[in-house]
Amino acid sequence: LILLQHTESSLFHLCNHFSSVDKVSVGTKKGGRLLQPPTPIIRAGNWPTLAIKKTTLEDLSAADAGEEYEEEEAAPVSAATAGVAAWDDDDFGAPDAGVGGADEGFDMGDDDDMGWGDDLDDLGDEFGDDAAKAAPVDEMAALNEISDDAGFQMPPAGRPPAACWAANSSHAADHMAAGGASSAMQLLHRQIAASDFSALKGSMLACYLGSTVSLPGIPGSGSIIVPLMRNDASGHPGNDSLPRTTSTMRTLVSGVRQGYRFFQTGKFNDAKNSFSEVLSQIPLTIAESTNEANEMKEMLEICREYITAIRIKGAMAEAGSDPVRSTELAALFTHCNLQPVHLLLALRSAMGTSFKHKNYIVAASFARRLLELPDMKSERNADLRMKATKVLQKSEQMARNEHTLNYNENAAFTIDCKDFVPIYAGEESVKCSYSGSTYKGTEMKGQVDLSDGFCTIGVETIGLVTGK
Repeated sequence: LILLQHTESSLFHLCNHFSSVDKVSVGTKKGGRLLQPPTPIIRAGNWPTLAIKKTTLEDLSAADAGEEYEEEEAAPVSAATAGVAAWDDDDFGAPDAGVGGADEGFDMGDDDDMGWGDDLDDLGDEFGDDAAKAAPVDEMAALNEISDDAGFQMPPAGRPPAACWAANSSHAADHMAAGGASSAMQLLHRQIAASDFSALKGSMLACYLGSTVSLPGIPGSGSIIVPLMRNDASGHPGNDSLPRTTSTMRTLVSGVRQGYRFFQTGKFNDAKNSFSEVLSQIPLTIAESTNEANEMKEMLEICREYITAIRIKGAMAEAGSDPVRSTELAALFTHCNLQPVHLLLALRSAMGTSFKHKNYIVAASFARRLLELPDMKSERNADLRMKATKVLQKSEQMARNEHTLNYNENAAFTIDCKDFVPIYAGEESVKCSYSGSTYKGTEMKGQVDLSDGFCTIGVETIGLVTGK
């Protein structure tokens, strides 16, 4: 009894204690929010769908069970229908039927069982020995009857874009865009006899990196690589796709114009670098039309002529103390195929050098060529026109050369791009298949061209492949 009273007292104090405790707030704190991963933005109608019929073992088993059930349901219906039809044949309800007529209406048959033995005969099929001898049912037999069309078939895999690019083109830029650096270098070696690919490394990497774009996916997933094609204006070309390249005619024209500006201001090293960069981009540029292909070949010749002119200008600075060599180099400098405004500067320099070293015959020739330029008629060149006229008058009066020069302006010749001497018709020479630079003799055969810096001299090839 004492223990019971003590227990009741403890429970009473305990209840009072819990009733005095403040209620705990279960609400969220101010500014709190539920942490959850970001919801991906997916457009429901943006995914390609392909209807594929899937057939599994469970579907085949269910189909077989349904066929057996339909056969069992069809058997009683046919028996009941036959019985009703048999009863309908009796003419008991006919008002004019007599006893004889009733006997004639029954089909008693010729057997002793009077036609009632059919039901008893069927009992032997269910309780006889035939049921014990029934063969077991093979549940997997239905799989042997499945044709190839009924099962699940994966759709055929398409060709990757890189494989199509390499198969559809013989241009090195397309092979490099597909990642085939080996085949691209092999094509360049066969077409333009390229042997030193260090100068082409930047252009080749630009072709590979510029043919695809990386599309970022949802958080936690990788990026999607999307190929860029140049013949998809009217729709996806499929297996006839070709990659888009970074180097275009606009890029080449911009490089040539930059070289012109450097040459005009006397920054010959920068001009040479600009023209050399264009030479390294031309083999990996694809022309979109025949006109672009012709323009590309013209730019190739322009770059070669300007690089040769700049190299001759550097040799003139080195041979400043030799009057014969400096005059010869100044004369050859005027035979480079330059723009009229640049040719004016070259003829002015050659005229001054020849007149300074008392080679009046060639000085008079340069003065005539200078006065024949259209730009000499402008007012800004009035002083130069007056100086050229005075040089021509003085040279015609003296009419002699102080030195014997290896230069004949009346004979057609090409410039040796190594020694900078004239190569007249009939003299032996070798040529670069890509840039067209010519070298006297066979000494430079098999070596790298000094104009472009990556092709072998003296190898006969098909030349530049423009894509058109």
